[in-house]
Amino acid sequence: MTDPTDPLVSPELVPPDPGGEARVLPMFPLGTVLVPGAPLPLHVFEPRYQALVQDCLAADGEFGVVLITRGSEVGGGDLRAEVGTVAGIVEAASMAGGRWALGCAGLRRIRVLGWLDDDPYPRAEVVDWPDEAPGPEVDLPAALERVRVQLRHVLAQLAELGVRAAPATLELPDDPVLASYAAVAVGPFGPFDAYSLLTEPGPASRLARTERLLAEEGEVLAQRLALGDEDDEDDEAPPTAG
Repeated sequence: MTDPTDPLVSPELVPPDPGGEARVLPMFPLGTVLVPGAPLPLHVFEPRYQALVQDCLAADGEFGVVLITRGSEVGGGDLRAEVGTVAGIVEAASMAGGRWALGCAGLRRIRVLGWLDDDPYPRAEVVDWPDEAPGPEVDLPAALERVRVQLRHVLAQLAELGVRAAPATLELPDDPVLASYAAVAVGPFGPFDAYSLLTEPGPASRLARTERLLAEEGEVLAQRLALGDEDDEDDEAPPTAG
């Protein structure tokens, strides 16, 4: 369900007609943002999502993932963002009590046109939202290189602080669309920033915003390093859901 007063439910984030054919898709609202190309491990234990997994495995193995803007992953009653990503099930292992351990991957971006009844699990009418092609005036290779440099710098800062993060030697794909999403997946972005990057029209604007966010993060991390700050938090647990 969506709430028009929610700051993440904003019509100007998406074109009025993103194109493509609408379809009804099983949906998995989560407290994190999935982008195309990113892995998504899930531990499924809630009965309604157990049913979703069984139906997906009997069909094409696809379901939608959207960010929960307010509320919890468990129990329902949450508010959900309008833009998400189709996930495909790559691996599925059944466990005791009907639970599932899933290995999934983000496939393509979608816009939610409307939510259906959550019985037996969340479902929505969605349409694919392909990335906008950049204009000829945009130098995508140069933009991508700037993000590569900035991302490696930030990841190196995080490692120096003892924060769990991707290695600074990480290589982004050469394709600008894939690279723009990969930077979102591995960068130190909270869910709202990651969502704002997911909703950028195409790779040019996504890379530009990513560069700005990384520069801001780099300044904060530099201050922490100057103060001798270190991260003492435990590593995050693998994602779980319903």
